Amino acid sequence: MSKNYFLNGLIAAPFTPMNEDGSVNLPKIAEYAEKIAGFGCVTGVYICGSTGEYASTTVEERKAVAEAWVAGAAGRFKVVVHVGSNCAKDSVELTAHAAAAGADAIASIAPNYFRPASVHDLVMFLKPIAAAAPNLPFYFYNFPGMSGVKLPVDEFLVEGKKEMPNLSGVKFTHNDFFEMQKIVNLCDGEFNILNGYDEMLIAGLICGAQGAVGSTYNYVPRIYQNVIDALKAGDLAEARKWQYEAVKIVDVLIAHGGGVRAGKAFMKLAGVDCGQCRYPVAPVSDEELASMEADLRKTLFFDYI
Repeated sequence: MSKNYFLNGLIAAPFTPMNEDGSVNLPKIAEYAEKIAGFGCVTGVYICGSTGEYASTTVEERKAVAEAWVAGAAGRFKVVVHVGSNCAKDSVELTAHAAAAGADAIASIAPNYFRPASVHDLVMFLKPIAAAAPNLPFYFYNFPGMSGVKLPVDEFLVEGKKEMPNLSGVKFTHNDFFEMQKIVNLCDGEFNILNGYDEMLIAGLICGAQGAVGSTYNYVPRIYQNVIDALKAGDLAEARKWQYEAVKIVDVLIAHGGGVRAGKAFMKLAGVDCGQCRYPVAPVSDEELASMEADLRKTLFFDYI
């Protein structure tokens, strides 16, 4: 499989910056974009996804965030806009806006309230969303742990391609590497597969994923780039060493509640204060932040931010 895939390498999943009053802090995104560009190894951002608190932000806020990221990226890295929602009409509106704003690709998770019972139902839900930006690559965000939708991804890709010509691939946030191998090799490697669990990057790459989307690529992508470089050089032991350094950081993240809550605090420690999350996610106290910092100092976090 020697084709050139649209998305590859490390794609950061940014946090949506918030002000103290809970409003979206749009000016912060320009600073954030400089941080991402400065790493030199991040090829894109995947905005308004789970890490971006998409389910806690309005359609208008998501549009504004998309515009700010396209402007901040300034062509230095790709901007993938996640448009997923429980309301397909909202997603269609977000997709059309993303295309007009200059996004490079779009993506959508499955609805998680009224869930599709079959591959056909999922395809029919996503079809008008993909069609709203027919000239942009469309990616399915497969995250059964969050959406609760556990349908065969290989079947979805085959059936989905018939209805969505711009269906390009999958953000595969799952630890089912048996299934990942099937979709990586499906249709002679037609689809662009992106690994979704940062702590399992090495496994995804070995299975054939061409890139990866993750929240910890916001602050320590160079550690993960070392994994990629070692694998390219054929040094599995070196790749495993660097993956474990990343695992140590993810372990601290999980120990402090994981997800967006701790991740935003880590981002603050990395130099870009994105504020707190919106409720129902509780804010991080100054004491908790100090505890996180102490634990992170036992890792390579501060050497690589």
